[in-house]
Amino acid sequence: MPARHAQGTRIRRLPMMFDDRLATVLGSPVGGETAARTQFRQLVDLLGTPGRNTDSPLEARAWARLAELGELIPAEERSRILRDPGLRLRDPRLIGVLAAGDAKPAAAAMAVARLDEAQWRTLIPTLPVMARGFLRHRRDLPQGTRELLRHLGAGDMLLPQPEGATAPSPLAPAPPPPGTVPERDSIRALLRRIEAFREGRRPDAAAGPLDPRLPLGDVAEDEAAPAPPAQFAFTADETGRIGWTDDAVAPLLCGLRLGPAGPGSVAALEDRAVRAMQGRQPLHGAALAIDAAPAITGDWRVDAEPVFAPGGAFTGWRGRLRRPVFLPAPEAPPAPTDTPQDRMRQVLHELRTPVNAIQGFAEIIQQQLFGPAPNEYRAHAAAIAVDAAKLLAGFDEIDRLSKLEAGALELDQGEADLREVVELTVRRMEGVLRSRGAGFAVQGAEERLPTTLDRPELMVLVWRVLASLAGALAPSEVLGAELSIDDSQASLAVDLPGSIARAADPFALPLAEQRPVLSAGMFGPGFTFRLARAEAEAAGGTLAFADDTVTLRLPLLTGC
Repeated sequence: MPARHAQGTRIRRLPMMFDDRLATVLGSPVGGETAARTQFRQLVDLLGTPGRNTDSPLEARAWARLAELGELIPAEERSRILRDPGLRLRDPRLIGVLAAGDAKPAAAAMAVARLDEAQWRTLIPTLPVMARGFLRHRRDLPQGTRELLRHLGAGDMLLPQPEGATAPSPLAPAPPPPGTVPERDSIRALLRRIEAFREGRRPDAAAGPLDPRLPLGDVAEDEAAPAPPAQFAFTADETGRIGWTDDAVAPLLCGLRLGPAGPGSVAALEDRAVRAMQGRQPLHGAALAIDAAPAITGDWRVDAEPVFAPGGAFTGWRGRLRRPVFLPAPEAPPAPTDTPQDRMRQVLHELRTPVNAIQGFAEIIQQQLFGPAPNEYRAHAAAIAVDAAKLLAGFDEIDRLSKLEAGALELDQGEADLREVVELTVRRMEGVLRSRGAGFAVQGAEERLPTTLDRPELMVLVWRVLASLAGALAPSEVLGAELSIDDSQASLAVDLPGSIARAADPFALPLAEQRPVLSAGMFGPGFTFRLARAEAEAAGGTLAFADDTVTLRLPLLTGC
């Protein structure tokens, strides 16, 4: 009996906790744009959570406040809030309300909504045609849900009937002769239907052919829609969102944002191009995958350059999109669809999602974005955010190793001096190692040792090797390091500290029991050496252990 009472108490407190949170949100004033956006996000988060007390008087106030905020906040901002990875959209009523609003928030809601098959089956027939069009771009819906969307698709393409009108029967009598009043009524009804059709086919809701035709009987059923151009010009704002392009594809492309792959992304750039955009660097042949209307879905290449105002302010991008040209390749056996690397990337994706959400909420608390928080809570939140960042960095290292070992990643090519990078890295470590009397004694190769690697890539590679060795140094231990040219390769040979020299396989060294003075990664020196070896081999070099020495060799840049 006591256990049943305790369980009952716990169940009764859930609505109370929800009402308390809802009352707190509704009691906060909306004094500006930031406060309005914050309250909009909080209400969406609360109303999007299943299992709440829907009969609460507070909920009716929450729905009214949500509608008011929707009129205050621009559609673009609401769309950005709804696409936040930490937001929950699991309530059919909320999803239906958002789907019936402006096009961009509706598209965002359709992209991130999470319902089971039974809930989708109930909700989809009530959704506006435009929202169903957005939903058809989803690839993660249950099979039954996709079948329902296909079944409703034919009806979505018909002209909508004006209010109060019924669909004409095929057995209805012929219309009255021209010049009569009923004919004028029919023309007005037709105009209303055309206007409704245009509303349902606005540019941000388009998902069909580039030049949709009205079903008025003047086009043969087998007439094909015009094919989109293979290339076209465009301009985008500073966030990468396309604002202008050629007329032929403007209804389908305007509003799409070029950015990283992720949940709800419909125009995903390769990682290298994302980094270039963040640094406002030109794009040359960058790979872009679009998952939107059938006419533009697929692979593209982007050539673009940053645009700056006369005063120097960055204003966006201009360039062109083009379909890639693939040369025929010799037949080869089909690649396995479920490789270990594929499974590893899937695992990393599943791990990144909750860690990203935890990091986001920790930063919200630490920065007091939802209101004042005690200093102790802010300190805990800051520590959590740091730990989450370390985890995400570790996931990136695992992903990088997986791609390198599978041959799916190439290092950036360029020109970097191995001697200069090694000396700079050793100087950076001196501040930590000097107090222990430990360090590196670098000698040899007074001349430049230019390698074929880009400088940031070489900096990371040399840091991985030297930091892993430095973390194993005993007090007063100094390692010799020799730079040389060996068989047309730039070479760095470093003595091993005692703890690593005694290991049977340095590539299998475990994580240290105590935190080292210097760490090259969160998974220990063995993993870091393995990652460094994969990077060296991807650059055309080697990393090997022999005779109590580790040697890094990289191709020497010729013609310098």
